[in-house]
Amino acid sequence: MRIGEILEAKANHDVVTISPDAGVRELIALLAEHNIGALIVSGDGETLDGIVSERDVVRHLHSDGTVVNNTVAAIMTKVVETCEPDDDLDEVMGTMTAKRFRHIPVLADGALVGIVSIGDVVKHKIGQLQFERDQLDSYVHQG
Repeated sequence: MRIGEILEAKANHDVVTISPDAGVRELIALLAEHNIGALIVSGDGETLDGIVSERDVVRHLHSDGTVVNNTVAAIMTKVVETCEPDDDLDEVMGTMTAKRFRHIPVLADGALVGIVSIGDVVKHKIGQLQFERDQLDSYVHQG
C-alpha cells in the first residue's frame, strides 16, 4: 500500500495551510473550524515552510501564557519529516511511530499534495484487517 492510495481514500483532499505570519489565535480558530490537529505552514499555500499542531500550542502555553499573542512562526516546527505519494505506508507508519508525530506532509516533486494523519493510517489498517477477516471467514465457511 502506498501513501497516494491513502490520500485518494480521504473524503477531503484539501490541505489547510496557514501563513507563518498568522497569529496563534487564527491557528486555533482554523484547527477548530476544520476539526483537525495540525496545519501546514506555507507562505504561498504550495511550499512547505513548517508544520504546527495543537501540541505545539499546548507546549508553548505551558511555558508562556502569552503564546496566543505570538505568530505561527514562533511556535511551528521548521524541520519537517515528509513523504511522497509512492512511499510505502508501513514505512511511513513506522517513522511516525518511532519519531512520535501524528501528521506528515506529502510532497510530489517538492510541491505539497496532501497530509496524512495517524488517524488516516489507522482507518486504513482497520479496513484492511476487516477485509482480511471477511476473506478468511468466507473461506472457512464455504462448502
